[in-house]
Parts: sequence; C-alpha cells; structure tokens
Amino acid sequence: MSALSESPVASVRDLHITFATDAEPVRAVNGISLEARPGEVLAIVGESGSGKTVTANSLLGLLPETATLSGAIIVRGRDGGETDVVHATHDQLQEMRGQDAAMVFQEPSTALNPVFTVGFQIAEGLRAHGNVSKAEAKAKAIEILRKVGIPEPERRVDDYPHQFSGGQKQRVVIAMALVLDAKLIIADEPTTALDVTVQAEILELLRACRDEFGATIVLITHNMGVVADLADRVVVMYQGDIVEQAPVRELFAAPREEYTKALLQAVPHVGRGKSATQDPAAPAPTEAPEGSLVVAKKVQIGYPGRFGSSGVIAVKGVDFWIAPGEVLGLVGESGSGKTTIGRAMVGLTEVLGGSLTVLGQEMKGVKPRRLAKIRPDVGFVFQDPATSFNPLLTIAECIAEPLVVHGRNSSIGKARARVDELLDAVHLPTSYGDRYPHELSGGQRQRASLARALVLRPKFLIADEPTSALDVSVQARVLELFAELQREFGFASLFISHDLAVIDQVADRVIVLRNGEIREQGTTVQVLTDPKDDYTKRLLASLPVPDPVEQATRRAVWQATREA
Repeated sequence: MSALSESPVASVRDLHITFATDAEPVRAVNGISLEARPGEVLAIVGESGSGKTVTANSLLGLLPETATLSGAIIVRGRDGGETDVVHATHDQLQEMRGQDAAMVFQEPSTALNPVFTVGFQIAEGLRAHGNVSKAEAKAKAIEILRKVGIPEPERRVDDYPHQFSGGQKQRVVIAMALVLDAKLIIADEPTTALDVTVQAEILELLRACRDEFGATIVLITHNMGVVADLADRVVVMYQGDIVEQAPVRELFAAPREEYTKALLQAVPHVGRGKSATQDPAAPAPTEAPEGSLVVAKKVQIGYPGRFGSSGVIAVKGVDFWIAPGEVLGLVGESGSGKTTIGRAMVGLTEVLGGSLTVLGQEMKGVKPRRLAKIRPDVGFVFQDPATSFNPLLTIAECIAEPLVVHGRNSSIGKARARVDELLDAVHLPTSYGDRYPHELSGGQRQRASLARALVLRPKFLIADEPTSALDVSVQARVLELFAELQREFGFASLFISHDLAVIDQVADRVIVLRNGEIREQGTTVQVLTDPKDDYTKRLLASLPVPDPVEQATRRAVWQATREA
C-alpha cells in the first residue's frame, strides 16, 4: 500500500470553534484532534450540544459567518490533492465539496429542492464540477439511483422529492453524495427519523458506500445501536471535548470514561424493560375487560375522498382495547396506521366503519359538542414539542392554557400553582415556567409537553413517538419520567413508537400494526421475546443493539429475513 493511500482522508488538529452571539461568545469545540482513515467508518457520538455536528460541518466549511475557527482541517481527495479548509477561499471550498467530500444530511426533505426533479438535482453536481452534457448527466443519475437501490430508476429519475418515501429520499441524498465519487462522506444523523426496517436498509447502503465505493464515512449519531452496527472506530464528544476514542469493539466492551459508560447504559434494549418482569407463560387476555377506557371492534379509520373520488382506508377493521391504568404499545412502520388510530381517538380522523369507543363515547359519527365532553379526560403528547407549543407564550402559559379553555381556572395567572406543581412532577425547575419554548432543550420541552398533557388530570394519555427525536440519554430520562408519572397519576395510555426497545420500557401489552392491519398482539414479553408473526420477527431483527458482536449476528438474521 502506498504512503498516499495510508494518509488520513481527513485530519483535524487542535480545532477550536467559537460562535459570536449578542451576549458572550459560545465555545462549541475546544481544541480537538482526530482523523478519518481510508475505507473506515468513523462515528462521532455525543448528546446534543456536544459539538459533533459543528465538527462535521467544519470539515466541509459549512459553518456560518459568526463562527471563528483556529487549528487545521485537511481534506484529501482521490487525486491526492489537499484542501486546507480553515484557510481555503470560497472557490477552493466549492471545488472540494461534492468532489472530495460530500454531506448526507439528517433530514432529506429539507436537503432536496421540492421544485426540481431528483435527476436534475443529482446532475447539478456533475455539471458544477465538469463539462458534462445533459444526456450524460441524466445517464449517470440513473446509474447512481440504481446503485443506491431506487427501483425503476429510468422512470423515477424524473420524479420530484415528494413522490418518494422518507427512506427513498435518504437514498437519493446518498446518491447525490456518491455521484462524483467523493472520497469522504459525512453522514449527519442519517437514520434518526426513519423506521427500524428502513434504517437497517440505509445502514446497509452506507456499508456498501465503504466496501464497494471505497468511501471513508464520518458518521454523526446519538444512536449507539447504529454505531455498533456500522462503525469501525468511535470518537465520544462531550461539551466540545473528545472524552474518549477507540475501535468500536474495544469501546463497547470496556469503556474507560464515566460519560461513555453512562451513554451506553442509557440505550434501551429489548429484554430489559417490562418484558423482563412479565411472566411469559401467563395467558394474554383475548377480550376487553370490564371498564376498558378504549374499545375498538372491527374499526375502520380513514380519510374521505374529495370531489367524488374514493377515500383512503388507513386502518382496516381492527379489534383492540385499553384497560384502566394500562399502557398499550402500538408499533409499526410509517404508513401502518399508528398515528391515524391515535388521531381517531380524539376525533381528528374519521371513523368510517365498525366501532371505536373512548371513555364511553362512540367516535363514529360523533358530533363536536359530544367530543368536547371527553376532551378534558384525554391528554396528547406530540412527537415534536417544538412545533406543538405556541412560540409566543411562556412555558407556564402553554401548560395553563387547557385549564383556562376548559373553564377550570379563570386566568392563566390563577393556574400558576397547578403549573408549578406539574413542573416539579416532570423534574423541571418552576422558574422554567417563565421561559419561552425556544429557550429549553429538546428533552426539557418534551417534559413540559408531558406536564401540559397531564394538567387536566386525564384518565387517558396518547403519546405519539414522544422520544424519537431525543438523544439516547435524554430519551432514557423521559421514558423513566413517563413510567413514574403513569404510576403516580394512574392514567391509561396508548404509546405509539417504531422503536421496539422503547416500547419495552413502558408497555404492558403490544400491538404490531402493518398496512392498517394487526399482525400480532399480546403481552410485551410474548410479542418481543417470542414473536409468532414473520413481520414482527423482521422488525426485531432490524433493530440495532448496542453491542458490535451481537449486532453482527443480528445483521445476518436480518439479511436472512429480508431475503426470505
């Protein structure tokens, strides 16, 4: 092997990054050094605010003008040329981006331009870096779409981003990174919002980028299962510092730093939650017990058509129930009907057939005034609290609003005692009530969202993917808090998630949903440790676990279930 090929593809030496603000400057990265070697996957992990994304963006010179950098960042291309990112001109950075290094962003919907076809957007990079004809660019776009697993690429090359699923959009973004044969690919949380089955496929594609395309990958993630599945080496960051770095198996087997140990300890793992405390031999109930808060019988839920067209039936005649004080976990991929069921329970989606009763109220054909009577008894925790809070109101005002709307208090000021009581219950300082939503972190906002959902003392709580966008350690704290509040307040809950390990932490029973139909249901221990349905088995095999040795075995099982 030549000395050139042994040289790191990217080298960072004594990197300091500071952001100017209206107040004091914010130090985001404190003199770190690392390197990405040829043909490896280097994972940079840590919680939000650790500096991992800032470090990744600095490799491509994508930091805003408020950032001040010192130190050295060297990126080497396939032709042996080097770019000193810290001192490079705008033109030099433009030449390097796409050709030597490329980025796969966390949210493909915002990375893709909605008004251009995906073929045009892939070809754009080719045209920017060379004299390529329209026909040649389209041919290369079709070829790269085929390589990343987009079916019928000759036809799909002329489709627009909204015509692709989330997983397919991420494949298109990866195709854009690969089309110029970049030596370095920076993948920033590439699987965060994806279902476990789609996530497994994207990880397989990134593995192919390394093995077949010869790319070096810098993977930014907070998912330690993804790290165990894909990474060769791991860099752990905390508050702008590197606290530990080691080969992946060494780090997972014997972490040295307390922070790394805590990060690994926080990862939910199937078999360590409710399934570890339940009796697998205990028979699962087959009928709704007396006094069940929610009962569905052959319920069909959907969206009526417009202008005479036929509607869409998203949930196709399912039976289930939720008993008092019980947490029912609802799992499945995007489009399975999980959220549709949750929305139907509060009257936001129409019940088209069968029967769905919530707190004794039949939801089929329900009138708004009848719905108003049960609404105080039903709480809702949304997936993204940032968009569910009014940004013009303080946290205390957001939490108190339902009390005023439902006439429990005459003003927000008079509800403050109840608000402070709930802030204390969700482990937030009462002073945070005077802050605005943007002044809280993601985990703090989700705690405030729980407080708002509980402010009316509901009998029933719907939690729709409440932890999917959170760091693993924050997620662990929110799940512990949810379980603690559920024990304290005794509410029943529908807990919606695509992560089976999360469901194991909170659910008493589990329903597996696919294409609007129930594939399997039973107690948590029965469904998660002894699944009967092939689809459930595939979901479990798709879920990466935070153990590189075990994950290698599980990957083989997943590949077998995919090929079956």
